[in-house]
Amino acid sequence: MRKGIGSLMLAATLAVSLLTGCKRGSVQTDATKEIAKAEETGGVSEGTKDNSKAGEGIVVYTNSGSDGRDEWLTNKAKEAGFEVQVVSLGASEMSERMIAEKNNSLCDVVFGLNSIEYEKLKANELIQTWKPDWVDGVDAELIDTDGYYYPVTITPLLLIGNADFKDMPSDWTDLVKDKYKNKYQIHGLGGGTGKTIFASIISRYADEEGELGISDEGWEIAEKYLGNAHRIASGEDNIGQVINGAYPLSMHWGSGVLAEEKARNYDFQIMTPEVGEPFVVESVAITKGTKKYDDCVDFLNWLGSSEVQLQWSDRFGTIPCQKEALLGASDDVKAFMEHLKAQDLDWEFISKNIDAWVEKAELEYVR
Repeated sequence: MRKGIGSLMLAATLAVSLLTGCKRGSVQTDATKEIAKAEETGGVSEGTKDNSKAGEGIVVYTNSGSDGRDEWLTNKAKEAGFEVQVVSLGASEMSERMIAEKNNSLCDVVFGLNSIEYEKLKANELIQTWKPDWVDGVDAELIDTDGYYYPVTITPLLLIGNADFKDMPSDWTDLVKDKYKNKYQIHGLGGGTGKTIFASIISRYADEEGELGISDEGWEIAEKYLGNAHRIASGEDNIGQVINGAYPLSMHWGSGVLAEEKARNYDFQIMTPEVGEPFVVESVAITKGTKKYDDCVDFLNWLGSSEVQLQWSDRFGTIPCQKEALLGASDDVKAFMEHLKAQDLDWEFISKNIDAWVEKAELEYVR
Protein backbone atom coordinates (compact mmCIF):
# COMPACT_ATOMS: atom_id res chain seq x y z
CA MET A 1 0.00 0.00 0.00
CA ARG A 2 1.02 3.61 -0.25
CA LYS A 3 4.06 4.55 1.74
CA GLY A 4 5.42 8.09 1.93
CA ILE A 5 9.14 8.49 1.36
CA GLY A 6 9.34 12.19 1.97
CA SER A 7 9.14 15.19 -0.29
CA LEU A 8 12.92 15.52 -0.30
CA MET A 9 13.09 12.17 -2.08
CA LEU A 10 10.76 13.21 -4.90
CA ALA A 11 13.40 14.44 -7.29
CA ALA A 12 15.60 11.43 -6.66
CA THR A 13 12.69 9.05 -7.05
CA LEU A 14 11.68 10.59 -10.34
CA ALA A 15 15.23 10.59 -11.62
CA VAL A 16 15.73 6.93 -10.74
CA SER A 17 12.36 6.09 -12.24
CA LEU A 18 13.23 7.80 -15.48
CA LEU A 19 16.65 6.23 -15.75
CA THR A 20 15.51 2.75 -14.86
CA GLY A 21 12.36 2.92 -16.95
CA CYS A 22 14.14 3.40 -20.25
CA LYS A 23 17.82 2.74 -19.88
CA ARG A 24 17.41 -0.81 -21.10
CA GLY A 25 14.62 0.09 -23.45
CA SER A 26 11.50 1.03 -21.65
CA VAL A 27 8.00 -0.17 -22.17
CA GLN A 28 5.06 1.15 -21.42
CA THR A 29 1.36 2.56 -21.65
CA ASP A 30 -1.72 0.94 -22.95
CA ALA A 31 -5.07 2.18 -24.23
CA THR A 32 -7.31 -0.62 -23.09
CA LYS A 33 -10.08 0.39 -25.44
CA GLU A 34 -8.55 -1.27 -28.48
CA ILE A 35 -10.59 0.54 -31.07
CA ALA A 36 -9.67 1.94 -34.44
CA LYS A 37 -11.02 5.36 -35.22
CA ALA A 38 -9.82 8.31 -37.23
CA GLU A 39 -11.02 11.84 -36.55
CA GLU A 40 -10.50 14.46 -39.23
CA THR A 41 -10.20 18.16 -38.50
CA GLY A 42 -10.35 20.96 -41.00
CA GLY A 43 -8.26 24.05 -41.62
CA VAL A 44 -5.36 25.63 -39.81
CA SER A 45 -4.97 28.68 -37.66
CA GLU A 46 -4.22 31.88 -39.53
CA GLY A 47 -0.55 32.73 -39.56
CA THR A 48 0.53 29.24 -38.51
CA LYS A 49 2.89 27.20 -40.67
CA ASP A 50 1.24 24.32 -42.51
CA ASN A 51 2.81 22.19 -45.22
CA SER A 52 -0.06 19.72 -45.53
CA LYS A 53 -2.52 19.85 -48.38
CA ALA A 54 -6.23 19.85 -47.58
CA GLY A 55 -7.42 16.33 -46.83
CA GLU A 56 -3.87 15.10 -46.35
CA GLY A 57 -3.40 15.62 -42.64
CA ILE A 58 -0.90 13.80 -40.46
CA VAL A 59 -2.16 10.33 -39.54
CA VAL A 60 -1.25 9.52 -35.92
CA TYR A 61 -1.37 5.95 -34.66
CA THR A 62 -1.53 5.91 -30.86
CA ASN A 63 -2.18 3.62 -27.94
CA SER A 64 -2.70 6.73 -25.80
CA GLY A 65 -6.03 7.75 -27.27
CA SER A 66 -8.46 6.62 -24.57
CA ASP A 67 -10.40 8.72 -22.07
CA GLY A 68 -10.72 11.66 -24.46
CA ARG A 69 -7.03 11.91 -25.27
CA ASP A 70 -7.61 11.46 -29.00
CA GLU A 71 -10.17 14.27 -29.12
CA TRP A 72 -7.98 16.57 -27.01
CA LEU A 73 -4.98 15.93 -29.26
CA THR A 74 -6.98 16.53 -32.43
CA ASN A 75 -8.43 19.82 -31.18
CA LYS A 76 -5.22 21.18 -29.65
CA ALA A 77 -3.25 20.28 -32.76
CA LYS A 78 -5.80 22.11 -34.89
CA GLU A 79 -5.42 25.21 -32.72
CA ALA A 80 -1.67 25.01 -33.31
CA GLY A 81 -2.14 24.69 -37.06
CA PHE A 82 -1.85 20.94 -37.56
CA GLU A 83 -4.44 18.82 -39.31
CA VAL A 84 -4.26 15.37 -37.75
CA GLN A 85 -6.23 12.15 -37.92
CA VAL A 86 -5.90 10.08 -34.75
CA VAL A 87 -6.25 6.30 -34.91
CA SER A 88 -6.51 4.73 -31.44
CA LEU A 89 -5.38 1.13 -31.05
CA GLY A 90 -3.96 -1.17 -28.41
CA ALA A 91 -0.17 -1.28 -28.26
CA SER A 92 0.33 -4.72 -29.78
CA GLU A 93 -2.48 -4.22 -32.25
CA MET A 94 -0.85 -1.00 -33.42
CA SER A 95 2.56 -2.53 -34.15
CA GLU A 96 0.96 -5.56 -35.79
CA ARG A 97 -1.14 -3.30 -37.99
CA MET A 98 1.88 -1.27 -39.03
CA ILE A 99 3.78 -4.43 -39.94
CA ALA A 100 0.79 -5.61 -42.00
CA GLU A 101 0.62 -2.23 -43.75
CA LYS A 102 4.35 -2.11 -44.48
CA ASN A 103 3.93 -1.95 -48.26
CA ASN A 104 1.03 0.49 -48.08
CA SER A 105 1.60 2.53 -44.93
CA LEU A 106 -1.23 4.77 -43.79
CA CYS A 107 0.53 6.05 -40.67
CA ASP A 108 2.82 9.09 -40.46
CA VAL A 109 3.46 9.44 -36.72
CA VAL A 110 3.57 6.90 -33.89
CA PHE A 111 2.71 8.15 -30.40
CA GLY A 112 2.75 6.24 -27.13
CA LEU A 113 4.40 2.90 -27.81
CA ASN A 114 7.05 1.40 -25.58
CA SER A 115 10.53 0.29 -26.52
CA ILE A 116 9.49 -3.35 -26.91
CA GLU A 117 7.08 -2.39 -29.67
CA TYR A 118 9.39 0.23 -31.17
CA GLU A 119 12.18 -2.31 -31.46
CA LYS A 120 9.82 -4.46 -33.54
CA LEU A 121 9.14 -1.48 -35.80
CA LYS A 122 12.87 -0.82 -36.12
CA ALA A 123 13.56 -4.44 -37.00
CA ASN A 124 10.90 -4.24 -39.73
CA GLU A 125 12.30 -0.91 -41.00
CA LEU A 126 9.01 0.89 -40.36
CA ILE A 127 10.34 4.00 -38.60
CA GLN A 128 13.15 6.39 -39.42
CA THR A 129 15.74 8.44 -37.60
CA TRP A 130 15.00 12.07 -36.73
CA LYS A 131 15.66 14.54 -33.94
CA PRO A 132 13.20 16.82 -32.11
CA ASP A 133 14.15 20.33 -31.04
CA TRP A 134 13.28 19.52 -27.40
CA VAL A 135 15.74 16.66 -27.07
CA ASP A 136 17.96 18.60 -24.65
CA GLY A 137 15.03 18.87 -22.24
CA VAL A 138 14.89 15.15 -21.45
CA ASP A 139 17.43 12.90 -19.80
CA ALA A 140 19.82 11.42 -22.36
CA GLU A 141 19.38 7.99 -20.77
CA LEU A 142 15.76 7.97 -21.92
CA ILE A 143 16.54 8.42 -25.61
CA ASP A 144 16.89 5.61 -28.12
CA THR A 145 20.61 5.50 -28.84
CA ASP A 146 19.92 5.00 -32.55
CA GLY A 147 17.69 8.08 -32.72
CA TYR A 148 14.47 6.47 -33.90
CA TYR A 149 12.11 7.33 -31.02
CA TYR A 150 12.06 9.91 -28.24
CA PRO A 151 10.31 9.87 -24.82
CA VAL A 152 7.42 12.10 -23.80
CA THR A 153 5.83 10.51 -20.71
CA ILE A 154 6.49 7.87 -18.06
CA THR A 155 3.75 5.69 -16.60
CA PRO A 156 3.89 3.37 -13.58
CA LEU A 157 1.73 0.26 -13.89
CA LEU A 158 -0.09 -0.58 -10.68
CA LEU A 159 -2.43 -2.86 -8.76
CA ILE A 160 -5.18 -0.85 -7.10
CA GLY A 161 -7.59 -2.01 -4.43
CA ASN A 162 -10.94 -1.20 -2.89
CA ALA A 163 -10.44 1.22 0.01
CA ASP A 164 -11.92 -1.29 2.47
CA PHE A 165 -10.22 -4.43 1.18
CA LYS A 166 -8.53 -5.99 4.22
CA ASP A 167 -5.91 -8.22 2.66
CA MET A 168 -4.06 -6.09 0.12
CA PRO A 169 -1.25 -8.10 -1.50
CA SER A 170 2.30 -6.81 -1.24
CA ASP A 171 3.48 -8.07 -4.64
CA TRP A 172 2.08 -9.41 -7.90
CA THR A 173 3.41 -12.84 -6.99
CA ASP A 174 1.08 -12.92 -3.98
CA LEU A 175 -1.85 -13.21 -6.39
CA VAL A 176 -1.04 -16.86 -7.07
CA LYS A 177 -2.42 -17.69 -3.61
CA ASP A 178 -5.84 -19.33 -3.53
CA LYS A 179 -7.30 -16.53 -1.39
CA TYR A 180 -6.96 -14.10 -4.31
CA LYS A 181 -8.71 -16.28 -6.88
CA ASN A 182 -11.39 -14.21 -8.65
CA LYS A 183 -10.46 -11.18 -6.55
CA TYR A 184 -8.38 -9.32 -9.16
CA GLN A 185 -8.81 -8.10 -12.71
CA ILE A 186 -6.18 -8.04 -15.44
CA HIS A 187 -6.04 -6.72 -18.98
CA GLY A 188 -5.40 -9.16 -21.79
CA LEU A 189 -1.86 -9.98 -22.85
CA GLY A 190 -2.43 -8.35 -26.23
CA GLY A 191 -2.34 -4.85 -24.77
CA GLY A 192 0.59 -2.93 -23.37
CA THR A 193 -0.51 -2.88 -19.72
CA GLY A 194 -1.33 -6.57 -19.37
CA LYS A 195 1.70 -7.67 -21.37
CA THR A 196 4.14 -5.45 -19.48
CA ILE A 197 2.96 -6.48 -16.03
CA PHE A 198 3.08 -10.14 -17.07
CA ALA A 199 6.65 -9.61 -18.31
CA SER A 200 7.62 -7.86 -15.07
CA ILE A 201 6.49 -10.95 -13.15
CA ILE A 202 7.77 -13.78 -15.29
CA SER A 203 11.15 -12.21 -16.08
CA ARG A 204 12.09 -12.51 -12.40
CA TYR A 205 12.46 -16.24 -13.02
CA ALA A 206 15.05 -16.08 -15.79
CA ASP A 207 16.82 -19.38 -16.38
CA GLU A 208 19.03 -20.06 -19.39
CA GLU A 209 18.16 -23.75 -19.17
CA GLY A 210 14.43 -23.16 -18.79
CA GLU A 211 11.74 -23.13 -21.46
CA LEU A 212 11.93 -19.82 -23.33
CA GLY A 213 14.50 -18.67 -20.79
CA ILE A 214 12.15 -19.08 -17.79
CA SER A 215 12.43 -21.61 -14.96
CA ASP A 216 9.76 -24.19 -14.13
CA GLU A 217 8.87 -22.14 -11.06
CA GLY A 218 8.34 -19.10 -13.25
CA TRP A 219 5.89 -20.93 -15.48
CA GLU A 220 4.03 -22.24 -12.44
CA ILE A 221 3.71 -18.65 -11.20
CA ALA A 222 2.50 -17.56 -14.64
CA GLU A 223 -0.14 -20.29 -14.77
CA LYS A 224 -1.54 -19.47 -11.33
CA TYR A 225 -1.40 -15.69 -11.86
CA LEU A 226 -3.39 -15.93 -15.09
CA GLY A 227 -5.66 -18.70 -13.82
CA ASN A 228 -6.73 -16.84 -10.69
CA ALA A 229 -7.56 -13.62 -12.56
CA HIS A 230 -10.67 -12.15 -14.09
CA ARG A 231 -9.89 -10.84 -17.57
CA ILE A 232 -11.33 -7.40 -18.24
CA ALA A 233 -13.68 -7.45 -21.22
CA SER A 234 -14.05 -4.62 -23.70
CA GLY A 235 -16.36 -1.97 -22.25
CA GLU A 236 -16.29 -3.48 -18.78
CA ASP A 237 -16.08 -0.98 -15.90
CA ASN A 238 -13.20 -2.56 -14.02
CA ILE A 239 -12.77 0.54 -11.86
CA GLY A 240 -16.41 0.47 -10.83
CA GLN A 241 -16.04 -3.19 -9.92
CA VAL A 242 -13.11 -2.36 -7.65
CA ILE A 243 -15.19 0.28 -5.89
CA ASN A 244 -18.32 -1.89 -5.49
CA GLY A 245 -16.25 -4.87 -4.41
CA ALA A 246 -17.26 -7.26 -7.18
CA TYR A 247 -13.57 -7.60 -7.99
CA PRO A 248 -11.78 -5.58 -5.30
CA LEU A 249 -8.40 -5.51 -7.08
CA SER A 250 -7.38 -4.44 -10.60
CA MET A 251 -4.33 -3.54 -12.61
CA HIS A 252 -4.30 0.02 -13.95
CA TRP A 253 -1.89 2.63 -15.25
CA GLY A 254 -0.78 5.56 -13.10
CA SER A 255 -2.37 8.48 -14.91
CA GLY A 256 -5.63 6.55 -15.10
CA VAL A 257 -5.59 5.98 -11.34
CA LEU A 258 -5.25 9.71 -10.71
CA ALA A 259 -8.02 10.49 -13.19
CA GLU A 260 -10.38 7.89 -11.72
CA GLU A 261 -9.76 9.03 -8.14
CA LYS A 262 -10.65 12.57 -9.13
CA ALA A 263 -13.64 11.66 -11.29
CA ARG A 264 -15.15 9.24 -8.76
CA ASN A 265 -14.07 11.05 -5.59
CA TYR A 266 -12.48 7.87 -4.32
CA ASP A 267 -9.11 6.92 -2.84
CA PHE A 268 -7.80 3.52 -3.87
CA GLN A 269 -5.32 1.39 -2.02
CA ILE A 270 -2.20 1.03 -4.16
CA MET A 271 0.13 -1.93 -3.93
CA THR A 272 3.79 -0.92 -3.65
CA PRO A 273 5.99 -4.00 -4.06
CA GLU A 274 9.42 -3.93 -2.49
CA VAL A 275 10.91 -4.54 -5.95
CA GLY A 276 9.07 -1.50 -7.30
CA GLU A 277 6.56 -1.03 -10.10
CA PRO A 278 7.12 -1.57 -13.83
CA PHE A 279 7.55 1.89 -15.31
CA VAL A 280 6.57 2.55 -18.90
CA VAL A 281 8.14 5.22 -21.08
CA GLU A 282 5.93 6.37 -23.94
CA SER A 283 7.74 7.72 -26.97
CA VAL A 284 7.09 9.27 -30.39
CA ALA A 285 8.44 8.33 -33.81
CA ILE A 286 8.07 9.04 -37.54
CA THR A 287 7.27 6.27 -40.02
CA LYS A 288 9.66 5.45 -42.79
CA GLY A 289 8.50 6.57 -46.21
CA THR A 290 6.01 9.20 -45.08
CA LYS A 291 5.56 11.98 -47.62
CA LYS A 292 4.97 14.45 -44.79
CA TYR A 293 8.33 14.22 -43.01
CA ASP A 294 8.73 17.97 -42.42
CA ASP A 295 5.15 18.25 -41.16
CA CYS A 296 5.72 15.29 -38.85
CA VAL A 297 8.85 16.84 -37.36
CA ASP A 298 7.04 20.15 -36.82
CA PHE A 299 4.08 18.36 -35.23
CA LEU A 300 6.26 16.32 -32.87
CA ASN A 301 8.32 19.38 -31.97
CA TRP A 302 5.01 20.87 -30.84
CA LEU A 303 3.65 17.73 -29.16
CA GLY A 304 6.81 16.99 -27.19
CA SER A 305 7.43 20.56 -26.08
CA SER A 306 7.41 21.31 -22.37
CA GLU A 307 4.38 23.59 -22.78
CA VAL A 308 2.21 20.96 -24.47
CA GLN A 309 3.43 18.15 -22.23
CA LEU A 310 2.54 20.19 -19.16
CA GLN A 311 -0.96 20.77 -20.58
CA TRP A 312 -1.23 17.04 -21.31
CA SER A 313 -0.11 16.26 -17.76
CA ASP A 314 -2.57 18.71 -16.21
CA ARG A 315 -5.43 17.29 -18.27
CA PHE A 316 -4.71 13.57 -18.00
CA GLY A 317 -2.43 13.19 -14.98
CA THR A 318 0.54 11.90 -16.98
CA ILE A 319 4.13 12.23 -15.79
CA PRO A 320 6.14 14.19 -18.38
CA CYS A 321 9.70 13.34 -19.37
CA GLN A 322 10.39 16.99 -20.15
CA LYS A 323 12.27 18.30 -17.11
CA GLU A 324 10.67 21.74 -17.34
CA ALA A 325 7.19 20.26 -17.62
CA LEU A 326 7.86 17.91 -14.72
CA LEU A 327 8.74 20.82 -12.46
CA GLY A 328 5.39 22.40 -13.32
CA ALA A 329 3.33 19.24 -12.89
CA SER A 330 0.40 19.28 -10.48
CA ASP A 331 0.83 18.60 -6.78
CA ASP A 332 -1.30 15.47 -7.24
CA VAL A 333 1.17 14.04 -9.74
CA LYS A 334 4.16 14.88 -7.56
CA ALA A 335 2.56 13.44 -4.42
CA PHE A 336 1.54 10.32 -6.32
CA MET A 337 5.09 9.71 -7.50
CA GLU A 338 6.49 10.04 -3.99
CA HIS A 339 5.10 6.61 -3.16
CA LEU A 340 6.47 4.77 -6.17
CA LYS A 341 9.79 3.52 -7.49
CA ALA A 342 10.76 1.85 -10.73
CA GLN A 343 11.24 -1.89 -10.83
CA ASP A 344 14.64 -2.85 -12.20
CA LEU A 345 13.84 -4.89 -15.30
CA ASP A 346 15.99 -6.27 -18.10
CA TRP A 347 14.04 -4.92 -21.04
CA GLU A 348 16.52 -6.33 -23.56
CA PHE A 349 15.81 -9.84 -22.25
CA ILE A 350 12.09 -9.11 -22.17
CA SER A 351 11.91 -7.66 -25.69
CA LYS A 352 13.62 -10.73 -27.15
CA ASN A 353 11.23 -13.17 -25.49
CA ILE A 354 7.92 -11.47 -24.72
CA ASP A 355 6.07 -12.60 -27.86
CA ALA A 356 6.97 -16.23 -27.22
CA TRP A 357 6.02 -15.92 -23.54
CA VAL A 358 2.64 -14.47 -24.45
CA GLU A 359 2.01 -17.13 -27.09
CA LYS A 360 2.72 -19.92 -24.61
CA ALA A 361 0.62 -18.28 -21.90
CA GLU A 362 -2.38 -17.72 -24.16
CA LEU A 363 -2.26 -21.26 -25.52
CA GLU A 364 -1.76 -23.02 -22.20
CA TYR A 365 -2.92 -20.82 -19.34
CA VAL A 366 -5.56 -18.34 -20.49
CA ARG A 367 -9.03 -19.74 -19.99
